[in-house]
Amino acid sequence: MPSPQDRPTYATLDEWIAQEAIPFSFEAPERFDAAVAKLVAALGGAVALLGLGEALHGGEEILLLRNRLFQHLAEAHGYSAIAVESSFPRGHAVNEFVAGRGGDSYAAVQEAGFSHGFGQLDANRELVEWMRRYNADPTHAVPLRFYGFDSPTEMMFGDSPRHVLHVVLDYLAALDSAKGEEHRARVDALLGDDSDWETPAAMFDPAQAVGLSPRAASLRIATEDLVTELWVRRPELAAQSGEAQYAEALHYASLARQLLNYHAELARPSDERIARALGLRDAMMADNLAYIVAREHGRGKVLAFAHNSHLQRGQAQWQLGAIHNRWWPAGAHLHAIFGPRYAVIGSAVGVSAANGIGQPEAGTLEARLTAAPGPARFIPTHRGQGLPTAAIAGLPARTASAKNSTYFALTPQSIADFDWLAVLDTATYSRGGPPLP
Repeated sequence: MPSPQDRPTYATLDEWIAQEAIPFSFEAPERFDAAVAKLVAALGGAVALLGLGEALHGGEEILLLRNRLFQHLAEAHGYSAIAVESSFPRGHAVNEFVAGRGGDSYAAVQEAGFSHGFGQLDANRELVEWMRRYNADPTHAVPLRFYGFDSPTEMMFGDSPRHVLHVVLDYLAALDSAKGEEHRARVDALLGDDSDWETPAAMFDPAQAVGLSPRAASLRIATEDLVTELWVRRPELAAQSGEAQYAEALHYASLARQLLNYHAELARPSDERIARALGLRDAMMADNLAYIVAREHGRGKVLAFAHNSHLQRGQAQWQLGAIHNRWWPAGAHLHAIFGPRYAVIGSAVGVSAANGIGQPEAGTLEARLTAAPGPARFIPTHRGQGLPTAAIAGLPARTASAKNSTYFALTPQSIADFDWLAVLDTATYSRGGPPLP
């Protein structure tokens, strides 16, 4: 990235946009590749984790941008993995498929390999199938990996901790059967039915959540003891299994701990319970990405894809009824963990009739950006350095979506939250997505 003294200074936002927007089109691959090359060169070689945010769930062209971007990064810039906003534990099945070890068709992982129903999206299928074809080519020395990096939760409930705990228990039992089975008997006696943990009612009523029950409290202690078992025996366990397998088991153990904390938060009768749960989810996302970057060290860099609100550096906000929720998103944690080794591109759209997004009002950031040559463009934000502060602070907000509640417009904060913006004139609705109201 350019040093502060090398950054230009602009008197107006329109001058910034006119001078620095880099137009591209999906219909012109050479222009797209050249635009990405400029972006990567400007980021510099220190970046190990690049985030690409989506302004909404349901923007088809943003998914296509992700696919094209990752393909180019893998082929030309040393990226070895992509991590998407889907369950970390479930992502293992998709990675097995792209490695050629899973089933014969995408249908084998469409449900089991994704959370939030994202396996139904055609663009996700196209990404995964391209990765499998890439890995089947023996001329590619570094096979690509696929990860989910979301917490093991769904939109309306948290997963049972059974699966993540059993990954750890299976690892320990394979190396020390007696100690592994001792921990398994203790954990299994406390898990109960998965439906107790996964009831959607717990999201709205803390009395329906089991996370603070005596059984759950005992399970949290049992999980801590399991973490300790792995932690204090690292020299022998890592020597037997290999460091990578040990690190994976330890990460799953930590994830189980945080998932139990998530369930406990849902059970607290407090106005802050949702904000705290959202904060825990994003903290798990960040920890998952930190683990993924460490695992890819020596192989390549990582592209992470999720909603803008997860990858931004500043605090996330969400109005839910009368309560204004604020929490630190994954991007804020990643900035603290990685510093300049983390960079993030936020995205925006001008118009999306299918998503209920009309023309941006005059003077909004979307209106200014989509007035530049397109039909899409990248632009560096310099995190606000060298841009007119008063003009940024005075930017009006555009009208929200009438159909898609996951759409978040750009705000003055977006300039500091993202290193670059990718702005598309238009977007259709995601192929394979659930019907909008």
